[in-house]
Amino acid sequence: MKRFISILTVALTVCCTQSYAQDSKAGAIIDAMQKKYKAMKSFSASFSYGADGTKQTLNGDITVKGQKYRLKLAGQELFNNGKEIATYIKETNEVNISEYEPSDNDLNPARVYTFDKKGYRYVFVEEVKEAGETYEVIELSPEKKGSQIAKVKIKLNKKDKSVKSWIITDKNGKRQTFKVNKFTPNLNVDDKYFAFDKSKYPGVEINDLR
Repeated sequence: MKRFISILTVALTVCCTQSYAQDSKAGAIIDAMQKKYKAMKSFSASFSYGADGTKQTLNGDITVKGQKYRLKLAGQELFNNGKEIATYIKETNEVNISEYEPSDNDLNPARVYTFDKKGYRYVFVEEVKEAGETYEVIELSPEKKGSQIAKVKIKLNKKDKSVKSWIITDKNGKRQTFKVNKFTPNLNVDDKYFAFDKSKYPGVEINDLR
């Protein structure tokens, strides 16, 4: 009996140690990735994305400067000037303006590079090779109850920790896949670029939700 308990103890110790090592490895990868992007004064990325159950592939692009970002996708354009977020909807020519909440850890394309890992459980999944490159895959799951996101799987280049793609799975099991097609670091971009300018959208209906 003692021998059985001893074996069980060893097995549990190994299991826990491996789990901890995976978390530590994933944490180190996240830290290295975020250090890379935070060191840039600004950057832009063009990406393609699609959802399960549809053959349609859409394109978008994002420009980031510190906490500010401008995101274009699916007929919408989001302007975040660090104080407020303006969401412009092209089809109806209207814009919704709300206060920016830095604590909101939603992993949209603008936040995947700079999210707060304290809000997530994270594990290292695997290494994969594609077209002569080695990629590290990590998986995140929100700690916050009631999140619309169930998990996010991010694929990063092992050599330079650049983000190659990510898959967001919602609480209903539906997946969206994003793939970075082009990345440009250290753009010379004015702060005005991140603020919604109603003069450039004639007749726009403004919904102030602040």
